[in-house]
Amino acid sequence: MRALLALAALLAGVGTAPAQALDCREVTHDGILYAICEVDPTRQRLELFLNDAADRPYGHFSAIEDMLAAQGQTLGFAMNAGMYHTDRRPVGLYIEDGETLAPLQTRESFGNFGLLPNGLLCLTETSARVIETLRYQREQPACRAATQSGPMLVIDGALHPRFLPDSTSRYIRNGVGTTTEGDRAVFAISRNPVTFHQFARFFRDALGLPQALYFDGNISRLHAPQLNRADSGFRMGPIIGLPVPKSD
Repeated sequence: MRALLALAALLAGVGTAPAQALDCREVTHDGILYAICEVDPTRQRLELFLNDAADRPYGHFSAIEDMLAAQGQTLGFAMNAGMYHTDRRPVGLYIEDGETLAPLQTRESFGNFGLLPNGLLCLTETSARVIETLRYQREQPACRAATQSGPMLVIDGALHPRFLPDSTSRYIRNGVGTTTEGDRAVFAISRNPVTFHQFARFFRDALGLPQALYFDGNISRLHAPQLNRADSGFRMGPIIGLPVPKSD
């Protein structure tokens, strides 16, 4: 009888795993320490944040936390998510809640954003895909949210062609990698200064992801309660985060 009761209890628990299974952890690759947060976009709803209800840039994770608290939510994790002008406007394509707030940029331009090919992160109801910019322009996928940045780190399993193994340019860097299908997304920030080549190889070789996009460097920020981490500093432009129910 006890065995039957135990089996019934086990069966009753099947499929009741928490809907917000977020995995933040630290990983070392080639002697460099990274903090990563991995989500399942088929089950978890990532969101982009730029301006508040008064059309003012959030700027800091804490401002988003204040907004979510009124809805009984909090940030499971968050990260700066793309380059921006001095007034916090996105440099490239930015879509939030289906509304395009900044257009796609396909021309050569300045800085890391202009180190072509660049790309974007496209969020749908069931996926999160890193897509190279010209591919996005050709395919025109329906993104409920998107943020453009650059350069691409990994494109179809190959490192960006302009990354040099012996580069001396090292910064704290952050970005995102996804499967081609968009059913796995990993957000990473280096703990140590890294080159583009090292950062790209981390996504490809350590995480096994064929598509990866650079978000920024030097001003990179992460909010990850699982790691007891809540970075502060410069005001940010686009921010990506995972709202979760606030525990009592």
